[in-house]
Amino acid sequence: MQLPTTSTAWEQISNGFQSRANFPHCIGAVDGKHIRIKKPSNSGSMYFNYKDYNSIILLAVVDSEYRFIYVSVGSYGKDCDSSIFKGTTFWKKLTENALHLPIPRPLSEHSNTNVPFVIIGDEGFALNDNLLRPYGGTHLDKVKRVFNYRLTRARRYVECAFGILSNKWRIFHRPLDVNVETVIWVVKACTVLHNFVRQKDGFDFQSDQIKPEINCIPNILSAQSIRGGSSANSIRATFAEYFVSEVGSVPWQDESIGF
Repeated sequence: MQLPTTSTAWEQISNGFQSRANFPHCIGAVDGKHIRIKKPSNSGSMYFNYKDYNSIILLAVVDSEYRFIYVSVGSYGKDCDSSIFKGTTFWKKLTENALHLPIPRPLSEHSNTNVPFVIIGDEGFALNDNLLRPYGGTHLDKVKRVFNYRLTRARRYVECAFGILSNKWRIFHRPLDVNVETVIWVVKACTVLHNFVRQKDGFDFQSDQIKPEINCIPNILSAQSIRGGSSANSIRATFAEYFVSEVGSVPWQDESIGF
């Protein structure tokens, strides 16, 4: 699959997250999915993951219509999502400003602070100027809790995309009993077919197809803090303040976080 090549195309993705998830300047949600495989011969523990089975990892960036923008398939099951992502061509282009993203601008007309367009991920990813992750810790103030809720709400699109993929192509409900190279091609083919079906069917979907595979809220509340530098922390703080402002808040967020 081909990445968007113009700022206009990225803007369309961002507009989708803004309208459907109330998250501005978001150009994708990133996460990894373990693809079950039979243990390859002489592989030791390379494919054995923390869930106690053998797998390769499908790392994906997804838009707000559950379509895959970018996939990386084939990393060892023992590897973590953050290190895999930092080894991808997507990350290289993102950090080298080679993705043709829209130029940074304020989150609303009421602000003068220019904010870059970002990828959103869970607590397993490291904070970066172009990658937002939740605040870590269990004793968070309202601003940080609202930010975590709003980020989680938008990030669930990638989890739901994995849920749709697994339920549409049910070979993912069992370990794939073929060699690793074939597994990689099978997964890539399924992601392409997934996008074709999403494009054909539009945004409508069956509710039982998009249940996220995990509940990420508890992990966010107990996550360890990962420093991302003063610039990245400042960008995250700007988003956090926007989400509790009059122009950026949503009516149900206080109730959702227990305030």
